[in-house]
Amino acid sequence: MIRATLAALALGCSFATLAVAAETEEKDPYLWLEEIEGKKALDWVKAENAETDKLILGRPGFEADRKRARTILDDDRQIAMPGEVMGETITNFWRDGANPRGLWRQSSLAAYLAGKPEWKTLIDVDALGKAEKQSWVWHGADCLAPEYKRCLVSLSPGGTDADIVREWDRTTGTFVDGGFALPLAKSSVTWEDADNLLVATDFGAGSMTTSGYPRIVKRWKRGTPLSAAETLVEGETADVGMGVGAEMDGDTRWPIISRNKSFYTTDFYLPKPYEGGEYTTTIIPETAELRAVIDGQAIVFLNDAYADFPAGSLIAMPLLEMARNDQVPIIPVMTPSASQAIENVAAGDDVLWVKALDDVEGKLFALRRDQPYGRWSQKEVPLAENATVQIAGVIGKTNQLPATAETMLQPPTLYALGETGAPQTIQSLPAVFDAKDMSVEKRFATSKDGTKIPYFLARKKGTTGPVPALVHAYGGFKAAQTPGYLTGQPYRAGPLGLFWVEDGNAYVLANIRGGGEYGPAWHQAALYEKRQNSFDDLHAVAEDLVATGVSPKGKIAISGRSNGGVLVGAAMEQRPDLYGAVISGSPLKDMKRYTKLLAGASWMDEYGDPDDPADWAYISKYSPYQNLKKGVKYPPIFLYLSTKDDRVHPGHARKFAARLKEYKNKVYYHEYLEGGHSVGADHAEDAVRAAMLHAFLLRELVEKK
Repeated sequence: MIRATLAALALGCSFATLAVAAETEEKDPYLWLEEIEGKKALDWVKAENAETDKLILGRPGFEADRKRARTILDDDRQIAMPGEVMGETITNFWRDGANPRGLWRQSSLAAYLAGKPEWKTLIDVDALGKAEKQSWVWHGADCLAPEYKRCLVSLSPGGTDADIVREWDRTTGTFVDGGFALPLAKSSVTWEDADNLLVATDFGAGSMTTSGYPRIVKRWKRGTPLSAAETLVEGETADVGMGVGAEMDGDTRWPIISRNKSFYTTDFYLPKPYEGGEYTTTIIPETAELRAVIDGQAIVFLNDAYADFPAGSLIAMPLLEMARNDQVPIIPVMTPSASQAIENVAAGDDVLWVKALDDVEGKLFALRRDQPYGRWSQKEVPLAENATVQIAGVIGKTNQLPATAETMLQPPTLYALGETGAPQTIQSLPAVFDAKDMSVEKRFATSKDGTKIPYFLARKKGTTGPVPALVHAYGGFKAAQTPGYLTGQPYRAGPLGLFWVEDGNAYVLANIRGGGEYGPAWHQAALYEKRQNSFDDLHAVAEDLVATGVSPKGKIAISGRSNGGVLVGAAMEQRPDLYGAVISGSPLKDMKRYTKLLAGASWMDEYGDPDDPADWAYISKYSPYQNLKKGVKYPPIFLYLSTKDDRVHPGHARKFAARLKEYKNKVYYHEYLEGGHSVGADHAEDAVRAAMLHAFLLRELVEKK
């Protein structure tokens, strides 16, 4: 999808130490905890970490859990996921126990497809960090087609979203002396051609939006200082930000500029033909997404109905006509059924691959254009039943599609698919655990307004009588939650789901509204004043577990990260009787001040503006920080996060924990120094977190009478 990187990040922002003079101590006595690197705040963090460590680290079973989690995460039998296909070469980024920060490497495409890759290391991130005395975390490489000789390599210090960018030569294996280099910033950069970059970055005073993203896109010519770059497109200070990208259509490169006016509205710019490098806006609807380019066509996903085309469908719009501002014919490409949602798109030379969800189960379709400006035909390409399916790229002229399939109980397998014939297995992982005594069911709960909410239930076969349950959900930003292998469930908690089911308990993945499980309408059903729908959906799933005898009331844990922090915060306050424990990672909690904390202003399209009395009227009803009440016994909560999170401000979790403790509630708190929004900078930290969360659940749901 061609949008600024901020859209892919969902909750994104720039990193800064915040001045907190906007509100008085009388209004919020914990404002000082928003001072990210403040001594008083960090002393508080260290004390809270120590208190949690004392409860958890010495527990019987903790060290065994940590070691097993680390072994699972570092297993060198993991799938070598394809990166960029560069002619007859394919890249991969690999992390294991010996390489915690990872290796960027390449193999011949033929050997890779045969399942016998011959890897050559391009960049050893651990070695680079050691040599440069930096805690580098890999953020990717953009190599210029068709030669793929020069690459733009992005590296983050400690896992923040902000990174540096340096030019690297793939033929010599070295950074280019005197080549392109961008300092640390929230940047978006791509090749326009071999001697020019499109750059959106911090150009100095006035160049950033109120959300902390670049406001200006410039063309930076090789051999000139960044200060001399030519301005191409400017946005407004109130915009979310600008982004750049490029798509290859055969041998034609299409650089694309996106102006994200809000989180869900974007203007796209294409280069004008024969007009000295100027860029022009397009007729692509502002709420749509440019997903791919194929055979001269922009493939556009509609979040809202457009002309005669329904929301959730794909249409095609010819690029050259748009760039010339000519009359543009619009052709329908694919319209999903009521149970389907188009999730991902990948373009070969003349085959468009679409990954859709059908009642939250993955389906793959191969599409072809019948004739120029004609309709598109589609064919379902079977891969695996009842599985989570992910597109892993597309291989140029062959139109082959690498894709993975997995379930909660079956480990991932990587395939190469064609339009016809059986899928070719590239790599299939051996089972990490014995699943013969486990089962997975897809069920539906009925929410307060009658909407059917799907959820996936994993537990041991033959389980009788209610058992404790862990329910994970997200419910926002169009992000669908699909049931992957239990060693990675829930997201960012390593094998916690596996440990929990092996204990004899139930693990549940809930597909509540606000996500993208059923297309744009499923997301829009939880926007703004309708946010309560997502909370009601979570309650409905938990109540269904009780009603069907899966779990007892009060023995259900709920888990949510990031936006999921709003979800579980509101849920624990609305139904403290229903839930027995809460896990909240990198959470958003203070919905009164969220627009003032880092890039919170960019998320107003999701929640609303708390400074607008009309919006605050409904936000105030669920904002977790503001709705904590004295005298209410809330379920114990485990808050985990990173000091270096440059998406969701650490102050959210800190203040929520402090107020809960003030009101005599039980809080487990763990704040990592590194890791950014994903929290773990490497597998060592991820393994500790999985073991800590497992111990928390055992203490509060199993051992507690």
